[in-house]
Amino acid sequence: QVQLVESGGGLVQAGGSLRLSCAASGRTFSNYVMGWFRQAPGKERECVAGIRWSSDSTYTADSVKGRFTISRDNAKNTVYLQMNSLKPEDTAVYYCAAKQGAIRTVWAAYEFWGQGTQVTVSS
Repeated sequence: QVQLVESGGGLVQAGGSLRLSCAASGRTFSNYVMGWFRQAPGKERECVAGIRWSSDSTYTADSVKGRFTISRDNAKNTVYLQMNSLKPEDTAVYYCAAKQGAIRTVWAAYEFWGQGTQVTVSS
């Protein structure tokens, strides 16, 4: 199985930046897609970004495009989400997820999930 551990969440002022990390272990990942999702209370779980381990294919949601960037370090089996110009509406629990095959934005398509890390953006 694949184990995913997120880190890097916290409290930040509006306009600030955070970088989330997702460390993966337990299996090779050459055919895997890694996704970042977020969920706030009472809101739908939203895919904000995705990336493949073996190609340059990426996805970024319109709501965060130009502010968030997904990247990877294959040697460290780690994916990152760089979040700049943070807004209060970015406040949510952020989850790292993994699946085989093509990038998808529907959360139910993903096989493995981390525990999540809280991001809170103050006004």
